[in-house]
Amino acid sequence: MSDLDLLTQSLARNVKRCRNERGFTLEALAARAGVSRGMLIQIEQARTNPSLGTVVKIGDALGVSITTLLDYEQGPKVRIVPPEQAVRLWHTEAGSFNRLLAGMEAPGPLEMWQWRLMPGEGSSSDPHPAGTVELIHVTAGELTLVVDRAEYAVPTGTSASFEANATHAYRNDGDEPLEMTMTVSVPAVR
Repeated sequence: MSDLDLLTQSLARNVKRCRNERGFTLEALAARAGVSRGMLIQIEQARTNPSLGTVVKIGDALGVSITTLLDYEQGPKVRIVPPEQAVRLWHTEAGSFNRLLAGMEAPGPLEMWQWRLMPGEGSSSDPHPAGTVELIHVTAGELTLVVDRAEYAVPTGTSASFEANATHAYRNDGDEPLEMTMTVSVPAVR
């Protein structure tokens, strides 16, 4: 079985399990996540490989991390994630990417990401649920962080934090690759 097949089946199983644990109907989850009921059916039947944005919306609606939705093992409280098991969810032909390094529920989703943005590239995000915060540390290059249309320069060695319940984007306006580590904390669904 390929890694993609394994992730697709894990996503199907975990979305259905989380939805049932919360007592959400397909219609309720679709409304909360802003995705179609048909898309949720395809995901729960492992018949589609949804976009990263769709998986994020479903995770936010369920109050769980992407790690939880893609996890194919139920393990002990300590989880070691070897480099080859980190999940690359987005990439471009030029070499930009993000990689989910680790995640857990604490008590809401908590995720750690590795990002690389090549010169001239960027990635934008819809607002996350109220109470979501992101922490960023730039290890190479300079990040242009855009939060609610305001731009902030975050150079090498600098960290930033922000409330992520507004539209936000990460851009590399420089001429060298940008590398950063990001942690995202989403509040638990009540």
